[in-house]
Amino acid sequence: MNTFSHINKKGNPKMVNVSDKKITKRTAIAKATMFLGKEIIALFENDELQTKKGPVFQTAIIAGIQGVKKTAELIPMCHLLLISGIEIDIRIIDKENIEVFCEVSIEGKTGVEMEALTGVNIACLTIYDMCKSVSQRMVIKEVKLLEKTGGKSDIKIPS
Repeated sequence: MNTFSHINKKGNPKMVNVSDKKITKRTAIAKATMFLGKEIIALFENDELQTKKGPVFQTAIIAGIQGVKKTAELIPMCHLLLISGIEIDIRIIDKENIEVFCEVSIEGKTGVEMEALTGVNIACLTIYDMCKSVSQRMVIKEVKLLEKTGGKSDIKIPS
């Protein structure tokens, strides 16, 4: 039976001790799907939307990168990590929706799933913030982990 790794024998929260783990290359890819609506998508030119606050996707990419780097400050049991790389990609997939991908890599003792998931969420929230003056009907529809490599097990979830 699986147990929660962040609960000690007394039932109290704890941070997992990773000191005995081996350093390995680890990656995680997360994806978010977001409904922007035709009204917002129609304003894009060459896969970017310039606003008074700046370019939407470029700003969201930078915000997502910041989110990855600040994950340990936001999620109480996450370890502070020395991230090796972050790549965020945002794609318009049809007349109403976008996809946001975040890939995070590290050479370390713990995985980067939470960092990738945080990155896509922060990127989507930034897009929402920058476009809300046009429409507040946007919806962050789905956020999920697509892939994790390194550590005890590798997983790949069909998108």
